[in-house]
Amino acid sequence: GTFKDRLLIDFDPHLLLEGIAICCYACRIQRAYIYIRGEYHHQARVLEKALAEAYERGVFGGKGLLDGAATATGAPWRVDCFVHRGAGAYICGEETALLESLEGKRGWPRNKPPFPAIEGLFAKPTIINNVETLCHLPSILEHGAEWFHRQGCESSIGGPPSYGTKLMGVSGHVNKPGVYEFDLGIPLRTLVEDYCGGMRSGKKFKAAIPGGVSMGILSTDQYEAELDFDIGRKYNVLGLGTACPTVFDEDTDMVAVCRNIVRFFTHESCGQCTPCREGSRWLYKLMLRIEAGDATTKDLDMALEIATSMGAMPGTTICGLADGTNWAVRTILNKFRSEFEARVKPAYVPVTVGAGA
Repeated sequence: GTFKDRLLIDFDPHLLLEGIAICCYACRIQRAYIYIRGEYHHQARVLEKALAEAYERGVFGGKGLLDGAATATGAPWRVDCFVHRGAGAYICGEETALLESLEGKRGWPRNKPPFPAIEGLFAKPTIINNVETLCHLPSILEHGAEWFHRQGCESSIGGPPSYGTKLMGVSGHVNKPGVYEFDLGIPLRTLVEDYCGGMRSGKKFKAAIPGGVSMGILSTDQYEAELDFDIGRKYNVLGLGTACPTVFDEDTDMVAVCRNIVRFFTHESCGQCTPCREGSRWLYKLMLRIEAGDATTKDLDMALEIATSMGAMPGTTICGLADGTNWAVRTILNKFRSEFEARVKPAYVPVTVGAGA
């Protein structure tokens, strides 16, 4: 459900390149890589063309925008930028798996420490940012940090503030799916009803994934949830994630949603860590049984136990994929348990003593 970065590349690739140049100048970086997912063939061509134009204008290559920037020794500060295509693995969204892929290896997450800022790509200190973050830099540099802080909202529970605007790619059962830019803190109901044209076919809202399937799910009574960095602590989800809500209407089968999410995580697990590799497979088999009506109520408890154990012990997995599976399954099963119970058989048949004749 996350597609906002694709539109940034499609419609303004030079905004991304300008953000990269600013980051390189500020952090004294000499080499930048744009890692793009394997399915984005058109976007890769757009970036290659824009990058060639940036080199012609001297944005990269040690001229133009960076002309005059110097190291302590007074040498010209040359920055080179490259586009690198991945092969479509979801796990390469994890920063160290991305680095492994960039180095031409299998996209497996690395043990940390060392962290990328200390020892990253080719054992060099490395900064990793996503497309939207870098695209914010030109505007912040032009208007100032105070201007950025005037957008967004403060925390209502004493947490970090949610400053700035956010691109929100809305998909699912709404009349006008698409990418919208709003201040952080906009309520989900306002986003759906005032800007996305309301629920499709006049149906009622049932649930929403706030941003990426690993974030868990917002239930029907959480329609007013504010899309900011407090959302995890306030509404029992993992977090805001990519802030790209997937919205479900009243006719959605939440058992099928859960099964489909677990199928995705099972397929995308790199298999390096046992809790993720085995846990996701067990969960998928359980979800298939539940959906087919062949499970019992004990299987629901087993699914919760497996999901919880996948994220309950810090350090048992290298990356957060197992924890994402945990949050997705646990929140859907807990918030919509009645739908799961309607699909399973009772584990025990109650026995009563009949009355005497």
